[in-house]
Amino acid sequence: MAHPPAAEPVVRTRPGRTALLELNRPAALNALDAEMVRQLTEALAAWRDDPAVRSVLVSSTSPKAFCAGGDIRAVREAGMRGDDEQVRGYFAAEYALNAMIARYPKPYTALVDGYAMGGGLGISVHGSAMVVTERALLAMPETAIGFFPDIGATYFLPRLPGSVGRYLGLTGARINGAAAVECGLATHYVPAAELPALQAELAGGADPAPALARRAVPPPPSELTGRLPAIARCFSAPGLAEVRARLTAEERGQGEDAAWARDTLDQLDRASPMSLAVTAELLAAGEGASLEDCLARELAYACKVAREPDFHEGVRALLVDKDRKPAWSSDPRITI
Repeated sequence: MAHPPAAEPVVRTRPGRTALLELNRPAALNALDAEMVRQLTEALAAWRDDPAVRSVLVSSTSPKAFCAGGDIRAVREAGMRGDDEQVRGYFAAEYALNAMIARYPKPYTALVDGYAMGGGLGISVHGSAMVVTERALLAMPETAIGFFPDIGATYFLPRLPGSVGRYLGLTGARINGAAAVECGLATHYVPAAELPALQAELAGGADPAPALARRAVPPPPSELTGRLPAIARCFSAPGLAEVRARLTAEERGQGEDAAWARDTLDQLDRASPMSLAVTAELLAAGEGASLEDCLARELAYACKVAREPDFHEGVRALLVDKDRKPAWSSDPRITI
């Protein structure tokens, strides 16, 4: 399939009863900027009420990424200028798109072959089907940049089994496609070699549910296989201090769980203390809340956090200067 012109960040086509969305900013790993959010929202709104459109298929032209996240550099720049209107406008539009996808009345299938992080999960996990391959790599890495898991993550992460969502949200751990299916983030595992055939079948108008059932295979063992009991033991703790205490006790044991606990403590130590505190609070609040309530709460926190020094410093260290040496504030408190 020929790639569409680079000038189009989102390519919208309707070859038949399945409408196609192709993310097409490969140089930026399809990071979602405001224009991409606008175009995705516009297309979905138009197709929602079009009787000729039976389903929507979302894919990427990038060989490396489905979508590596939101345009967080632009948010940082706006936050540093004190431009609250731009910050709120970006997040409000993105979160409204997430809610639209979650409530979409037609099958919405995302094909994830490569990176899907942050905002990339927001436009995939909320759909009716999220297909991953062995090349997929998923994460909510926000605590490493002085932010928190947003895009509805405070809704879907607490609903993953065995506290694995709390583990993923606090540590920012990356998991592969097999692990994503194992823990319930993704719905179907399809080998990358089979993905073009599946994409052609879906684009040709095939009913997504039976087509996915035919093409999907059981995922192979993943980095979460055998690790879920240790994750549950440690991350079911009521507070961050107790999570650390349980990880420390686990580290003193023997075998692979001890090494995992040591690595996990290192991940927490590298994260922003403010981000960890906010994330723990929002994940706990999201356990019994609706998606809309979670997104509204995330919006309030996002507008505040975007002006915080830890966010500016985290994005600088990981995405701007790339020295990976953020100097975090020692104060984890934040007031909304």
